[in-house]
Amino acid sequence: MADPTTYRPKPGEIPTDPGVYRFRDAHGRVIYVGKAKSLRPRLSSYFQDITALHPRTATMVTTASSVEWTVVRTEVEALQLEYSWIKEFDPRFNVKYRDDKSYPFLAVTMGEEFPRAQVMRGAKRKGTRYFGPYGHAWAIRETLDLLLRVFPVRTCSSGVFKRATASGRPCLLGYIDKCSAPCVGRVTPEEHRAIAEDFCDFMAGNTTRFAKRLETRMKEAAAELDFEQAARLRDDIGALTKALEKQAVVLGDATDADVFALADDDLEAAVQVFHVRGGRIRGQRGWVVEKESEDIPTLVEHLLLQVYGDAERDAIPREVLVPSLPADPEAVTEWLSSVRGSAVSVRVPQRGDKRTLSETVRRNAEQSLARHKVARAGDLTLRSKALQELQDYLGLDDAPLRIECYDVSHVQGTNVVASMVVFEDGLARKSEYRRFIVRGAATEDGEPVTVDDTAAMREVLTRRFRRYLEDAEGAGDLDLSTGVVGGAIDGATDRGTDGAAGPDAAGPSDDDEPSASGPIDPETGRPRRFAYPPSLVVVDGGLPQVNAAQAVLDELGIEEVALVGLAKRLEEVWVPRDDHPVILPRTSEGLYLLQRLRDEAHRFAITFHRQRRSKAMTTSQLDGIPGLGASRQKALLRHFGSVKRLRAADTTDIMAVPGFGRSLASAVVNHLAEGAPQEPAVNLTTGEVLE
Repeated sequence: MADPTTYRPKPGEIPTDPGVYRFRDAHGRVIYVGKAKSLRPRLSSYFQDITALHPRTATMVTTASSVEWTVVRTEVEALQLEYSWIKEFDPRFNVKYRDDKSYPFLAVTMGEEFPRAQVMRGAKRKGTRYFGPYGHAWAIRETLDLLLRVFPVRTCSSGVFKRATASGRPCLLGYIDKCSAPCVGRVTPEEHRAIAEDFCDFMAGNTTRFAKRLETRMKEAAAELDFEQAARLRDDIGALTKALEKQAVVLGDATDADVFALADDDLEAAVQVFHVRGGRIRGQRGWVVEKESEDIPTLVEHLLLQVYGDAERDAIPREVLVPSLPADPEAVTEWLSSVRGSAVSVRVPQRGDKRTLSETVRRNAEQSLARHKVARAGDLTLRSKALQELQDYLGLDDAPLRIECYDVSHVQGTNVVASMVVFEDGLARKSEYRRFIVRGAATEDGEPVTVDDTAAMREVLTRRFRRYLEDAEGAGDLDLSTGVVGGAIDGATDRGTDGAAGPDAAGPSDDDEPSASGPIDPETGRPRRFAYPPSLVVVDGGLPQVNAAQAVLDELGIEEVALVGLAKRLEEVWVPRDDHPVILPRTSEGLYLLQRLRDEAHRFAITFHRQRRSKAMTTSQLDGIPGLGASRQKALLRHFGSVKRLRAADTTDIMAVPGFGRSLASAVVNHLAEGAPQEPAVNLTTGEVLE
């Protein structure tokens, strides 16, 4: 633990202007970001007597080893920069609003040529409009089913859409008039986009004009004695009315507002928000946050930053009703107004319907906090207990706050890949996950050598910790045999996130070049990929894998990293150079944490292996054709849908694909014809195989 007096800036060095400050640890990692109207008194408050600080603040200043600041012109700029840095660096000591559950949204992918309406969870994507969140996915599907009568927008997946386009037949929704069937050309892309825009306008609260328009059309059809059309329009009006009835009117003046409420105790706070559009509740969402030393106004300010930081203009309402004004209400109001493009009011409701609705939201927040306490009553305690048990059983100097686990996946030595998963403070940190393509060695003739699990683990750990040494020391590659620093390393790793495909980690990239800046990239200001060492490394396997991993650490001269292996058979914990395993009790929280690490690493590795194997199987039949690279292979598969359909195509069909001339198309046809399995001829009378 660092002494704050060792990096305390002199009072005269700190400006009195507004600005944003960052605390960094010994590895250069940003651990806390804050803003201040005046930097000097705010930063000085962190360097008072440690015993007078909040326990978590005291932990932060003793974990940090440096502090830096950036001066800005106004408090609004400080607010924007603080949000940007918190989002970029994800500091561990900043307030993190965690959803008390995963809320589904109704999303319309306006960025696609044919927009699609669907249920979507997780991070928001660019070019997609979101409505909600809803309490249940079935509520979205029920509302969507009602509205498809009036707004027949596409709801099918990309695979279904492509199959319908190729076959020329729409899906069931197209036959029952709940889809305009752009896949078969019933409507043009422009007409379908207009339908999607009308659907979005209706979901955004502009409901009156659609009901009036349908009613006018119904009367016109009845006047023209087109009673069938009038009946269909009547049913459409009924569907709109039914969809609207599901959303209760809470504010009579068709108000657009977000209503926030908060319930807290000494340690945590639960936040609820009701999204009201056109006077009706369109969605609800909740968060739970560890309070630390923040007061309620500061919590409200951080909450508004995180909710509206990436929001589109139409996602910010005219009114934001909060339980308490933010710490800097003028700056927050000015920032929200600039994002929305028009005035936004941030205020505390005092009376009337809005006050009544705020009380309802507050009761929801109280219930959410009560449920959270029941569900997570022992969670923080058990996580701390697990880390403490690992420290005690393994004889570590400190609790392992950052643990990395590695696993290897392959099928009989083919498509060998490995995974690295990271747990910090006992929780998965998926943004730190990494995936490796194991290259292995080669003979003098260039033939690959079979890679077993031990050799693969050795290669992966070597690559990971060589990068750590380079980033930490600002030097080049380290010769494993001599320990001499040399040139750039051979091989890159992929920054893979959970569920994201990402590029293959097969070769060096621009980020692999060493720099004298240490763990921080001087150009981007971001930490380098492997700048931070783990407290504990866990490998999937027994004593052979552990000894191979320890040999890598010894060769690289790394002594501060502990190492264990977890064997699947009896869940034994192996330590290097010890013929007897460490046996943790079956009910041990430490063993449970190691099992979660091992299982997560296995899941992440086998997912990547299946992606690689599927890709290899898909393109293997097209390999070896002169002039047909990866891009043209993808173009063929995108056009025909599968190798089977491509095999049935002739030269003229293939020439219809952009980039294919007659010679290349003929080469593809000949190659697939030569590789096609020949079925034996059979006498239909006797059933005998003919030679």
